Amino acid sequence: MNRNPQSAPETGNPARVFIVDDHPVVYEGLTSLIAHDPDLMVCGGADGASAARAKLDESRPDAVVVDLALKEGTGLELIKDIHARDPDLPVLVLSMRDESVFAERALRAGARGYVMKEAAGVSLIGALKTVLKGNIYLSDSLSRRLLTQLKNTAKCRNDTGCLTDRELEVFGLLGHGLTTRQIAVKLGRSVKTVESHRENIKHKLGCSNAAELVQRAVRWVQRAEG
Repeated sequence: MNRNPQSAPETGNPARVFIVDDHPVVYEGLTSLIAHDPDLMVCGGADGASAARAKLDESRPDAVVVDLALKEGTGLELIKDIHARDPDLPVLVLSMRDESVFAERALRAGARGYVMKEAAGVSLIGALKTVLKGNIYLSDSLSRRLLTQLKNTAKCRNDTGCLTDRELEVFGLLGHGLTTRQIAVKLGRSVKTVESHRENIKHKLGCSNAAELVQRAVRWVQRAEG
């Protein structure tokens, strides 16, 4: 992924930002917000993972803003792909999803920062400039939480933190009311694979049966995405 060597904060030229978000109103709002800062400019965008992969090379961004919930594909998988292709390209997550649940996963995937959409107007510009300098951006509350986690090295038990990224995705779709077959279609996986994920999730969360698993998933979605 080739970036424009002349577009970087230290050169005096605006840093190029690529936005991946499937809500047109959000995209326009972010574009307008970034346009007001002379150090930044929007160089392109996409509403899904495949479209983003196709456009990133030609757009040559200096940073990418990614929503976790996309029209096609998932933000976490896209972040992993971007990081694999260009580890030095900073990715900033901008999402409505609870940072206490998803931020750590995003960082493990290769993101450099996490901003909740409700705080975007206040935090986005500062967060972009932070990751463009090669630093990590986290909210104060999330920083405190991660530091607390580092002090507590005990293994998780009966908690979603034990789930892999794919298992958490399946768990969330269960919480949205999708059946095993519907989840398989949405994720492009076999029914057998999704059933295996369900069994692993049930075991890790200590659920005694499928009904309890779905109930847990519904409650979790209401907390994490509500």
